[in-house]
Amino acid sequence: MNLNFTAIWDKLQAMLQGLIVLIPNVLIGLVVFLLFYFGARLIRRAVSAVAERAGQPPGIALVFSRIASWVTLGVGILVAATIIFPTVTAASLFGALGVSGVAIGFAFKDIFQNLLAGILILITRPFKIGDQIVTGDHEGVVEEIQVRATLLRTYDNRRVVVPNSDLYTNRVIVNTAFDRRRLAVTVGIGYGDDIAEAKQLIIKTVNQLEGILQDPPPVVLVTSLADFSVLLEVRFWIDPPKRREQVEAEDQVLEALKSVLVEAGIDLPMPTQQVLFHDQTEDTDGDRANQREGWPARKKNPKSRQELERQQRQPTDADIEAGEARPGGKPSA
Repeated sequence: MNLNFTAIWDKLQAMLQGLIVLIPNVLIGLVVFLLFYFGARLIRRAVSAVAERAGQPPGIALVFSRIASWVTLGVGILVAATIIFPTVTAASLFGALGVSGVAIGFAFKDIFQNLLAGILILITRPFKIGDQIVTGDHEGVVEEIQVRATLLRTYDNRRVVVPNSDLYTNRVIVNTAFDRRRLAVTVGIGYGDDIAEAKQLIIKTVNQLEGILQDPPPVVLVTSLADFSVLLEVRFWIDPPKRREQVEAEDQVLEALKSVLVEAGIDLPMPTQQVLFHDQTEDTDGDRANQREGWPARKKNPKSRQELERQQRQPTDADIEAGEARPGGKPSA
């Protein structure tokens, strides 16, 4: 059996010659891509510098510089592809991208949604890097606003990655949006205490504390007549409105008010309960079908204390037959 490998060898030679012919194109394409790569880095720095000179926040400069860099790299890849593969034209590339763009859009819908939300957040600036925000169940400091997500650092030093679409469409509380912040603590006094005197003492004490603003002044309001105390809400303002200052101010106010109110003789009542013991002092107390407590009925009911007392005052038939006298009377014959 004679095997002819001429066709296979000719095919390999043709492929090798085509590869050798493509080497200059590959080198030129790599050079072009490297030029676009370094150009993308320069454009990134230029966009960042322009944004900073325009007074834009660091987050906007960072995001738009990244977008400009990625667009430049994308164009560089397309140009390099047309150089390496001469049969591939720009029209065919854009046509292929247009056909596959729909599928890519559906596949990466969430990514594009977060990208657009991130750009809108950077433009509208509802919060900035360094702000303390609350979103959903998370609260912390905004460390970075990326294209896809925003990074939060919680107060216990953990990182939370929040998608930008959630921040843009859901409710966000910015605790540091303004210079001042109002806080409130609740203090309970006894019903026998003078409310006006307690208010004056509380305001005087809070005004003497460091870190509490005098303008606006502290205010004390009666919020509720609770079960065991009169609840007073102490409102005061702090600056800056950060979480650390909030916790320290509330601790300072509560500690000072506790000692001052006790020293002034104002009661700080503890929760109390009144427990009533069932002692069967009424005729119906032993009858669980008629008593007020509503316990389940039973056939054999215990005797009430009144019934027991009557039995003690009146002798039974057996006592009469035995010749015993009634209490206070004469003995029987």
